[in-house]
Amino acid sequence: MRLVLVGPPGAGKGTQAEFVAAHLSVPKISTGDIFRANVSQGTPLGLEAKRYMDAGGLVPDEVTINMVRGRLAEADAADGFLLDGFPRTVPQAVALDKMLADTGATLDLVLELIVDNDEVIRRLSGRRTCHGCKKIWHVEFDPTTGEGVCDRCGGELYQRDDDKAETIAERLKVYARDTSPLIDHYGAQGKLVGIDATGPVEDVTERAINELRSFSA
Repeated sequence: MRLVLVGPPGAGKGTQAEFVAAHLSVPKISTGDIFRANVSQGTPLGLEAKRYMDAGGLVPDEVTINMVRGRLAEADAADGFLLDGFPRTVPQAVALDKMLADTGATLDLVLELIVDNDEVIRRLSGRRTCHGCKKIWHVEFDPTTGEGVCDRCGGELYQRDDDKAETIAERLKVYARDTSPLIDHYGAQGKLVGIDATGPVEDVTERAINELRSFSA
């Protein structure tokens, strides 16, 4: 099965991608992993991407698409995959459709993790990171025994800039502008399935797997 997982920041895409991919016995493919692999291996695409990243710019679609194309051509993705973080825009989705069509394949399903903005801000703004061991805690969901002190190493906890409410709100605006149109794109193809991403992680996973069973039935 060939899947794409979409959803706003804080929806739990990384976690659900791991569980769903394991259930389907297909590789989880994230753009973050692809970028790191290409940069660390010094591939031509990795060097080009690093040039943009070092300058603080966005990596062009062409570079990202070519990295994804190379990863999907690897043997472990021949019978299926779960893409997390790609496509992020409609032009990238069109490119994905074309690269699959070129190999005689099609995308089977797009799982959309649905969570409202208030919940996203609640999840992300409560994160606290340890200066020492870098473990991430949460003031509500995974609090430390003493306020502001890491239970693992005793280090001081701090809130990353990325986890501040104003930064999260801006990320949500970017998602609404750039990525939300994917919902209409895949909805028009009849490939979109919405998953309620609120509640315990295991409940969200069960909902996703149940939807996949319905699709396969």
